[in-house]
Amino acid sequence: MAPRGSYAKGIAKREEILTTALEVIARNGYRRTSVKELADAVGLSQAGLLHYFSSKEELFQEVLRKRDEVDTATFLLERDRPIESFFDVVRHNTDVPGLVQLYAQLSTAAGDPDHPAREFFIERYEQFRALFGSMLREEQEAGRLDAGLDVERTANLFLAAADGLQTQWMLDPSIDMAEHISYLWQLVARKD
Repeated sequence: MAPRGSYAKGIAKREEILTTALEVIARNGYRRTSVKELADAVGLSQAGLLHYFSSKEELFQEVLRKRDEVDTATFLLERDRPIESFFDVVRHNTDVPGLVQLYAQLSTAAGDPDHPAREFFIERYEQFRALFGSMLREEQEAGRLDAGLDVERTANLFLAAADGLQTQWMLDPSIDMAEHISYLWQLVARKD
């Protein structure tokens, strides 16, 4: 068993790698970021960097997990109305195109039953449907959303819309993802 100090240093180095990878991929893009570049940025060899991850695929999966942690801490915990936080995250995605590319690439690849990131994305979608569902229930309880709205289906539709808008935005950056999601919200929140 490794000494406690070594374990703590290993966790700290892994966090440094992930934080640095977020910045480098956001700036350069997924396809233009190599493991060597990430290793150089944190003062390691490629083999040294991959010592902290079982594979390149796990590294990129963990970058996305770190992105979700950062976005949750930055946006979802700071608002009186969490639904507004969702719009902020969508808006923020235009500032990190490389991470959007990484997400799109890995989520599509995870459709393959043998892909290493498959379970990550299954769990992620479950967590985000539950999170968004709780936001919608909060809006229902506050009287700002029709009480008869199917929360689970609506949560899934918003996530699908956000993912689809990201794909369209990557092809045409003039598309305002946050404006479209806000408009969808206005349609759903409209009460007769």
